[in-house]
Amino acid sequence: MTNLALRPVRTVLLAAVLGSSLAFSAASVAQVSVNIAIGVPPPAPMYEAIPAPRPGYVWMPGYWDWDDHRHKHAWKTGRWERERPGYVYESPRWIQSRDGWVLVPGRWDQGGSKGNGKGNKGKNYHCPPGHAKKGEC
Repeated sequence: MTNLALRPVRTVLLAAVLGSSLAFSAASVAQVSVNIAIGVPPPAPMYEAIPAPRPGYVWMPGYWDWDDHRHKHAWKTGRWERERPGYVYESPRWIQSRDGWVLVPGRWDQGGSKGNGKGNKGKNYHCPPGHAKKGEC
């Protein structure tokens, strides 16, 4: 076969390779948000003595997490975390949804707006997938 006869085949193969590489790269940056609802409400918070303040650090209080292996709540003790300038830490919290109890993980909120997470958080803010449906944005 001549080089001219193979040109359309090469073009189709090149397009297929480029198309598949773009599809795989797009899938690799996709975000996934999985929430598991349980039927058992969390116990009352445990008392923790907050250690003396540490400059440049923020105290992250303890909270009840869900232990999948034991099928019960497990207490995660509080800890110090290096502060992030321009951000405020929001502790994890349990909310009751129509399917049961859901743990909203702790996060660093930009801009320092406290509260329920609703409202304007700045012109560049984008609500993470799944959070608007739960009324968090």
